[in-house]
Amino acid sequence: MEGLTAVQNRIAEIQSRMASFAAGGPNAAWLSAASAAGLTGPTAATATTGTSSTAAGPTAETAVVDAATNYLGVPYLWGGTDPTKGLDCSGFTQRVFADVGITIPRTSSQQATAGTAVPSLADARPGDLVFFDYTSSRPGIDHVGVYLGNGKMISSPQEGDVVKVQDVGTPTVIRRVLPTAAPAAPTASPSALSGVPYSDLFTAAAAKYDVPASLLAGVAKVESGFDSTAVSPAGAQGLMQFMPATAAGLGVRPMDPASAIDGAAKYLSQLTARFGSTDLALAAYNAGPGAVASAGGIPPYPETQNYVRKVTAAAAAYA
Repeated sequence: MEGLTAVQNRIAEIQSRMASFAAGGPNAAWLSAASAAGLTGPTAATATTGTSSTAAGPTAETAVVDAATNYLGVPYLWGGTDPTKGLDCSGFTQRVFADVGITIPRTSSQQATAGTAVPSLADARPGDLVFFDYTSSRPGIDHVGVYLGNGKMISSPQEGDVVKVQDVGTPTVIRRVLPTAAPAAPTASPSALSGVPYSDLFTAAAAKYDVPASLLAGVAKVESGFDSTAVSPAGAQGLMQFMPATAAGLGVRPMDPASAIDGAAKYLSQLTARFGSTDLALAAYNAGPGAVASAGGIPPYPETQNYVRKVTAAAAAYA
């Protein structure tokens, strides 16, 4: 019963401390850091009567930060893993992640290999682990905290101190152990081409000729930079850079964006059907169908080879 009483008392202390945030208490610096990071503050104390709890907050990041703030004021204890007695730096971070259902190693040096690397503080997110090498005589990680955002972290710093919010300084290592968010559902072509000139025309032509709208946009970007008035030194015209003879054969008005995009989609559809691949269709669009047929593949012209690579990369960016 004594153990249960101690835990209940600890919960009461945490709840009291959480109330101090709203009143601008000694830990009010957290509110500024959390607000700048786009987080909510602690909405309620989470249960600490077991090895895990359900953290409050709308996101995994907020859940970790909320769990961490539950331990504000807990004294530092070397080797400590029990918040009713005290926590060392890695005991604190291990406990925080256990509270949100994530298992990480015990020591700071082991934790510094968990999850995935974050390249710099500019890329860090609230809930990331920040690690430090403070001891020049003993190389390696010897301190860890939980990043809050806005240049702040929360950690259990040293003997005689308590878990508190601090400036993060310059971490030696940053690791992300939170699960990666599920990928967003695929967007339709109009959304994928949002902000791209003539996106509605690319989308309509793509549907008409079963050619990816992203590919048509990629061709326009590489050919003319989306300039419908462009004329090349060789005489290619318009947004999709048709040579006059090719445009005439397809019935295309090359300086009219709608006609040029429709004609390019039709032409690329024909070339793909003839040569069997998008890369060869692009090569034929650039160098001519005869050159591709003679080479039995992409012709050995640097210009054409670079063209295929550039259009493919641009199309991928718009996909």
